[in-house]
Amino acid sequence: MGDITDFDALRRAMAENSEQPEGPARNARAEQLLADAERLDVPPAVIEALGHQLKVYNYSSEKDKMFVPFARLLRMWDERPENFDAYEAHSLHWVFKWMSAGMLDQPHVPLASIEKWLAEMAHRYRLAGHSERAVRSAEFSVAAHIGDHARAERAYAAWLAADRDEMADCHACELHGQGDWQVTLGRDAQALELWQPVLEGEFACAHEPHTVLASSLAPLLRLERVDEARANHLRGFRLVRTMESMRSAYADHVEFCALTGNEARGLELLAERPAYFTDTGHPCSRLDFMAVVTLLMDRLTELGLDGRQVPGPAGRSWTAGELAVHARAQTLELAERFDRRNGTSYVGERARARMAQRPLVGRLPLGVRTVRTAPAPAAPPPAPAACAATDLAALLAEARRLSQTLQPHALQAWAAVAQAAQGAELEPRDRAEITDHEAMARGPEGIELFERAAVLYAQAGDPGEALAARARGAYVRALTGEVDTALTTVTGLYDEILALYADEGTGVRQTASVVMSRARVLMRRVHDGAVLDRPAPDGTVPEGAGPDRAAAGRGEAGPVPDGAVPGPWEPGEPAWHGSGPAAADSAARSAAAERAVREVLALVDGRCADDVRLAARAAEARAMLAELAGLRGDAGQAAELFRRAACDYVDAGLAWFAVEYEVQVAALAQQAGDLAGAERALRRAVEHGGPYVEPVGRAQLHLQLAEVIGGRGESVEAAEHALQAAHWADEAGESGTLGAWARQQLGGFLLRQGRCAEAAEVLESALADLSARTHGDGAVVQALWWLGDCLSELDDHRAAAERRLQAAEIARHWPEQQDHATLAHLAAESLGHAGLPAEAEQAYARAGELWRSLGNPHFLVRSLRARAWLALRGESGTEGARELMVQAVHTCESALQAAADPVAREQLTAELGATHRQFGDLLARSATEEAEDGVIQAAFEAALVRMERAVALFGSLGADGLHSRTGAELAAGWLEADLGRPAEAAARARAVLAAYEDAGDEDETVRQRRAEAAQMLEPDQ
Repeated sequence: MGDITDFDALRRAMAENSEQPEGPARNARAEQLLADAERLDVPPAVIEALGHQLKVYNYSSEKDKMFVPFARLLRMWDERPENFDAYEAHSLHWVFKWMSAGMLDQPHVPLASIEKWLAEMAHRYRLAGHSERAVRSAEFSVAAHIGDHARAERAYAAWLAADRDEMADCHACELHGQGDWQVTLGRDAQALELWQPVLEGEFACAHEPHTVLASSLAPLLRLERVDEARANHLRGFRLVRTMESMRSAYADHVEFCALTGNEARGLELLAERPAYFTDTGHPCSRLDFMAVVTLLMDRLTELGLDGRQVPGPAGRSWTAGELAVHARAQTLELAERFDRRNGTSYVGERARARMAQRPLVGRLPLGVRTVRTAPAPAAPPPAPAACAATDLAALLAEARRLSQTLQPHALQAWAAVAQAAQGAELEPRDRAEITDHEAMARGPEGIELFERAAVLYAQAGDPGEALAARARGAYVRALTGEVDTALTTVTGLYDEILALYADEGTGVRQTASVVMSRARVLMRRVHDGAVLDRPAPDGTVPEGAGPDRAAAGRGEAGPVPDGAVPGPWEPGEPAWHGSGPAAADSAARSAAAERAVREVLALVDGRCADDVRLAARAAEARAMLAELAGLRGDAGQAAELFRRAACDYVDAGLAWFAVEYEVQVAALAQQAGDLAGAERALRRAVEHGGPYVEPVGRAQLHLQLAEVIGGRGESVEAAEHALQAAHWADEAGESGTLGAWARQQLGGFLLRQGRCAEAAEVLESALADLSARTHGDGAVVQALWWLGDCLSELDDHRAAAERRLQAAEIARHWPEQQDHATLAHLAAESLGHAGLPAEAEQAYARAGELWRSLGNPHFLVRSLRARAWLALRGESGTEGARELMVQAVHTCESALQAAADPVAREQLTAELGATHRQFGDLLARSATEEAEDGVIQAAFEAALVRMERAVALFGSLGADGLHSRTGAELAAGWLEADLGRPAEAAARARAVLAAYEDAGDEDETVRQRRAEAAQMLEPDQ
């Protein structure tokens, strides 16, 4: 490229290229650098350029290109070994292992050639004095690949028995290979035990824990350790996502998605790496990838989605069915090439087994946004008896049983009756019940059907049920807004049913149905026109309302139209929040409603034990009284009545009806500051609802529980509830609204646990949906803030800076500027760590001005100190750095003089001591770059003055400043030693030892200080 004119320039260019992302561009640059090295006509330069080329090929999809440069290197070694320095000689022998694996992964390389190479490797290692460990490891890989388990076991044992030396793979890579062998032998638990040190971060390298995390997924699923599998997927995928050479590990993550009901996420992963379908430089990883593509496409086909458009090889569009055929053919063709080369059928058998796997988990929530591949069922399947019934009589009997006991699938059962009854001759009573339940299922669209049902009940000789049907229709009319008309109608029906009941012309159940319908309409009138408080859906106050009582028909049929209990806050009639204003004539309306509700209780109380439907009437009536108590401001009575209503439902065996009332209890408890009570109520709601609460309701219940539990510091359990909330929000089609809230919270809880990689994945997923308009800019800023913290912990400082700057830009417009200042300061730290000093200086300056305006001297001083260190390495150099440190000292001294509060004075004293300490460190550091002895000595003297001031300031703090004082004392001692004053240095060391004379060894800082002081007292120091 014309920019390489000497060996040093070549080395700098190779170092820069090594930092580039894996892929063809980096490989092409390595090829150009080799050409530049050849033009230099310096053999060591060519050797290093060839080594660089080998490395980038190995960590790419073009592994098949490694053989030519290695053959050339080996020839150069044989001809002129003196041209290789110790590092290049070591690298040459190290790469023998890459060649062994590289040949094995290329089916065109004959097995005999591979065996010959193994012998050559063993010979070369013996000549160089290396252990056989790497050689036996390579032999094991060959035997395991071709399926020769007996030889593999022998080689495995020899591998572990041989001494570890400098040619052995790193501990992480060795453990990965050993664990893979245990998986092959069906020993998943043993594999995971071997991998544990890698998974826990004890051992790591360029490709670990990346591959171990990926390899662990299927074993963990088979062992039903799904939480660990989820965590390893989120953590591991983040590591391999951008690494071109990790196709096999990437395939493991796609496989994980196919085995856990996350097919949609699997498709997202395929879309991120289109080149993986066609890259041919590494056939072995292509075989792995195409096998799991087949697995995923077969799974979609099983779900009836074979016509769905999916990502595939470039050049055309693909459906799942088409890609399944293509991927299977590619997999089997590659496997056949390996087997033909190996003379066995082992690779093909393993590929077929991988493609034939069955899901190990129905649907594993991941925390990241994942749309369902296939629609989720709206409710649990009907009870077995209902499914098994085949004749009309049996269907009718089952539907009546479910209705009379208020079971969740009653309306589904009646729908099955209606379908089976088409064209059949039915008694009026049968047709009346079918029509009545169809009306309940239709809600507002079923008003006329209630009238038709009433006629049929009358024809069947049941005038009481006819009145009840009309009353149900009246309440549905009230729900549509025609409250006055509904009240007129239901009042007439009320008079009729009471007269009929008095004449013993109907029973208590029918009478209670009409009386309850009247109470419902009157309650509706109480709420009519009320403006209820509905905050953002942050889980602190329920949004929406409870189940629609018109559709529920709690005395007549199943709970809700579709057979599933809706969420506690599903849209419907307004939920009572304990603070909504009543209409103008609220007192009169409330009084009328209360009288009607108490009539229900008077009618059914004492009779509930014999009829679950009457028990449900009593429970609902108490809940109505709770609403009325709340509207008149008696929150305590409201909570007690809601609790009683919930208990009544549970005692009657109708726990799923208790959910909405437990939610109301939780809301009241939160308003009263009783978070423990709120938590208990929410836990009961989750327990009672079980599978009967609709997805959106389950999401909200879990999200509110997550916030309450997280509020008391239990981040592990809170994270589990947030995970469930995100899952159910996705199931409900609310990924972009409620799901984003849940993911934001989940990310925060994972961060609290130090699970930063998982948290980052979740927060990035949340940010794709979070918006200021929907969720509020505070939620967006918090997610960005948390994500910046995660990325900082993961040492991705440039990305951390980007996220923190994004958050700061939003917070810049807030009236309160504390968050803006903090985020600007954090962004500056990240920019500094990312090697962007100019940008870091600008961000620190911005933060400093904000701290100044906020009157926060501590962080203003810290921003000045940080700028000083940046200046020392920048254009302004030592002078600029000293000026900034002087500003920091003066700022802190001024704040200390102005402070009157003793606590504030102590804190500022500590800050001033830290500033003098850093000023001394900076002066000493600047002196090392000076050329003249006199200048260096002057800088050390000035640094010593600063250290002595720091010692005095920390000393004034007593025990609170002890560690800081001794640290500064030792720093001053080293300066004394550098200035040629050993006696003064020794005196400072003895002062430190004296300070800790009565201290034990439990404190790590104490041990460190004593060790450093002892070192300073050594004669040669």
